Amino acid sequence: MVELDRRAVEATRTALKEWSPAAAGRPTPCADWTMQDLLAHMTVQQRGFARAVAGERTVLADWAPVVEDDPVGAYADGCEQVLAAFAELSDPDAPVYLPEIMDTPLPTAMVVGFHLVDNIVHAWDVAVSLSGQVEFDADLLAAGLAVARAVPDDGRRDREGAAFAHRLPNRAGAGPLEETLLLLGRDPNWPAG
Repeated sequence: MVELDRRAVEATRTALKEWSPAAAGRPTPCADWTMQDLLAHMTVQQRGFARAVAGERTVLADWAPVVEDDPVGAYADGCEQVLAAFAELSDPDAPVYLPEIMDTPLPTAMVVGFHLVDNIVHAWDVAVSLSGQVEFDADLLAAGLAVARAVPDDGRRDREGAAFAHRLPNRAGAGPLEETLLLLGRDPNWPAG
């Protein structure tokens, strides 16, 4: 799963190749976020997951996005941090604290799954926001879909800053990426601009 997660992170970096400073104000599928907001969120997520799996007990304030002078450079640094931290993982049951999700610790294996699906969805968010495309291998999408199917669709999705909106109805013949997006409240037909 760590290798699949690495590939999901790389997909976000590939999608960001279309970035330019002029894109900072572009809309995204993420509610009221611009590309600048989305990239700040993605950066703090990479850094936060790195800290959490390294055993640090973060608090919610540690996960507040910050707009960087070099947003793509900061994001690349965050990716390196999280990939290095995940590469050191050895115990799938080790407790990890993710204050954005729960007040109690989660097993490392579950956290890696959350991170994987988050990166798949954000790679898509970035790609469609920048009028680009992102490609995923079938095994990566299958793993992401399995995680997305397990994400509860409950009141936590109503909270301000919730990771995902409520599920949208599945469509007949939906592929794994489309179903993942629908399960996590994204409209696969979201138009940029």
